[in-house]
Amino acid sequence: MTALADETKAFLQQLTGQAIAADALWVEALTHGSTGEPRNYERLEFLGDRVLGLVIAEWLHERGTGNEGKLSQRLNALVSRDSNAKVARTIGLGQHIRLGKQARDDGGADSDNILGDVVEALLGASFLTWGFDRTRDLVRKLWGDAVEGRVGQSKHPKSALQEWAAGNRRRVPEYRLVERSGPDHAAHFRVSVHVHGVGEVEAEGSSKQEAETAAAAEFLKRFG
Repeated sequence: MTALADETKAFLQQLTGQAIAADALWVEALTHGSTGEPRNYERLEFLGDRVLGLVIAEWLHERGTGNEGKLSQRLNALVSRDSNAKVARTIGLGQHIRLGKQARDDGGADSDNILGDVVEALLGASFLTWGFDRTRDLVRKLWGDAVEGRVGQSKHPKSALQEWAAGNRRRVPEYRLVERSGPDHAAHFRVSVHVHGVGEVEAEGSSKQEAETAAAAEFLKRFG
C-alpha cells in the first residue's frame, strides 16, 4: 500500500482536525488517473460531491434567506467547479495531489477541474471515515467565507490575474511554455503570460504550474 508522505499527512490532520489512520482511503482521494494506479479519486469525488451539495443546501436553508429559485442559484454557485477550486487553492491542496509526470508538467496541480475534483474526493473520504456530522463541520470551515460573503484569504495569483483582466475588459490571460530544460528529475520551466493590449511577462519554476503562478504574480506586480 502506498503511504502518505509525512507532509501530506500533517496537511490532512491540520485540515480535518483529526488523526489520519487509514492511509489507503486518503491516498485514493489524492490520486489522479494520470498516475496509472488502479484506484484514483473519481469514486470518492462522486460521493463527496453529493455530501457537499447536501451540506450547503442545509446551510442555506438554515440561513432562511431567499425563495427556492434564489436558493438554487446560490447553491449552484457555491458548489461549482470554480468555487471548489478556489477553496482548494486557499488550503494549498495542489502540492499534495498525486499526478503523473506529464499531468504535473502540464499544470495539473493548478487545474480548476482537478483541484475541484480532489477537494470533493477529500470530503468523500471524510464522510466514509468520520460520518456526516464531522464532514459537515469541515465543509462549514472551508466554505465559510463563500457562504457568509467574506473576502477570505488572498487569491491565488492566476485567479487574481484572470479577475483583473476581466475587470479591465481584457482578454483571458494566455500562458505559453517558453523553455523546458534539465533532466526529468530536476526539470526547469520558463513560462510567459500575455494579456492582449497590456503586456507580457516571463517567470521560471521547477514545474510548469509553479512558473505560471510566478508569471501571474509578476504580471500583477508590474501592470496591476
